[in-house]
Amino acid sequence: MKQLTKAEEEIMQALWLLEKANVKSIIELLPEPKPAYNTVSTIVRILESKGFVDYEKQGKGHLYFPIVKKEAYSNQSINKLVDNYFQGSFKSMVSFFVEKNDVDVKDIETLLNEINKNN
Repeated sequence: MKQLTKAEEEIMQALWLLEKANVKSIIELLPEPKPAYNTVSTIVRILESKGFVDYEKQGKGHLYFPIVKKEAYSNQSINKLVDNYFQGSFKSMVSFFVEKNDVDVKDIETLLNEINKNN
């Protein structure tokens, strides 16, 4: 799976939320300052060429929808982060966040409970 640019990811976040939308609806969901219609349209077509988005005809326009699930992309992104910055060690990543970002002990306990539930 290809990595997305920040702009592409922002469009995908909107599509994952909307599930199916035209360019105008995507723009409405984006933060200010709103990008131009042509910019969003171009990014959506790039996402289509990368295999993240497909569309169906709606009158003269298109309704776009994600074909890559958010969970699948998130999983790939997290794995890449762990590999690139923490030598593939999830433990190193968690230690980093605990040391540098003042993670609450209750948050760690909650995380451990979730991990134990899923194993």
